[in-house]
Amino acid sequence: MPRRRWHLPSAVIAELDPEAAGPRRRPRRTLRDWVVDLVCFLLAVLIAFAAASSLRHDSRTSSGLAAVDVSLGGLCCAALWLRRRWPLGLALATIPIGLASTTSGGAGVIALFTVAVHRPFKYAAWISGVQFALIPVYFWIRPDPDLPFPAAVLVTALITAAVVGWGLFVRSKRQLMLSLRDRARRAETEAALRAEQAQRLAREAIAREMHDVLAHRLTLLSVHAGALEFRPDAPREEIARAAGVIRESAHEALQDLREIIGVLRAGDSDDAGRPQPTLAALDALVAESREAGMKVVLDHRVADPEAVPASVGRTAYRIAQEALTNARKHAPGTEVTVTVVGAPGDGLTMTVRNPAPPGEVPHVPGSGQGLIGLTERATLAGGTLDHGTGADGGFRVHARLPWPQ
Repeated sequence: MPRRRWHLPSAVIAELDPEAAGPRRRPRRTLRDWVVDLVCFLLAVLIAFAAASSLRHDSRTSSGLAAVDVSLGGLCCAALWLRRRWPLGLALATIPIGLASTTSGGAGVIALFTVAVHRPFKYAAWISGVQFALIPVYFWIRPDPDLPFPAAVLVTALITAAVVGWGLFVRSKRQLMLSLRDRARRAETEAALRAEQAQRLAREAIAREMHDVLAHRLTLLSVHAGALEFRPDAPREEIARAAGVIRESAHEALQDLREIIGVLRAGDSDDAGRPQPTLAALDALVAESREAGMKVVLDHRVADPEAVPASVGRTAYRIAQEALTNARKHAPGTEVTVTVVGAPGDGLTMTVRNPAPPGEVPHVPGSGQGLIGLTERATLAGGTLDHGTGADGGFRVHARLPWPQ
């Protein structure tokens, strides 16, 4: 835009770049404004000269009245240089002067055109309406020697209407350009907001995935480390097996964390890296929990887990993973039952139950956050999830996910 400022009106530049003029200063005239103002001034002067020459041959106008007429016309022509600053005031001032001065007619027409361009339609309508009403009065006071009264009124009215229409056309064209510019800016802003929202949603999904994965891995670490702490006299085989599980779980947690951080650094939310788990990996998850010392009963009634859609199977896997993690933390030593039932068209239902723990369990920080994430995950997948304590004091997580036909 700085390279093209010279051929744009200053009023348009002020709308496109409000900071260019400052809070209290008016925008400076561009090269185009100077050219247009000079042309308007010369046009008004030429009309004034033509009107002054006709006054010399008018026997009904004395030399004193002619001098006053020419003086008023010259003053109006000079005042046109102020038309951009006070368009409405200049147009109002030329109305009574136009009745007394023939040479100010050109300046009055240009002032009316300026109001139509720079001010709302109601101002141009009021001023042009007054001028239309005064046209017969003017020709009744100063009859035209070459045209009859009706023809002179009609020609002047047509010229006034054409000037107002031209001014309104210029104003509407400028407003259209400004509206298109604003629409383009809004479209760019909305596109940036949509991209930012998509990135935020992707990062939230990554954070939810991080919670589901790392919580499971770290709980395994805690269980086996606690076993080693409370049973330092355990056989060497059990200590070696627990240490191996701790090492493997730590390695898996670091690998998952490294992949998630890599996605965040790249700013990409695709599923690059290791394949995401699905419902077919539920058996491996249960086996891993059993190796950690949990008592898990799996009732898997899905004939073909591979046929479950990937998004639905991944959601079911994460629900089972979080439910087993919660049972390991809040009800250690209890038997957990995982039931999976479903078929195409009927949906997929998963229920994870555990009885009340035999003794008092210390409070675990951050309790409840995982269940909130599971509810959001099930909702995003188009399903529902509810959880709560049963009559026997146990806990139940029940999810229903869609499985299209």
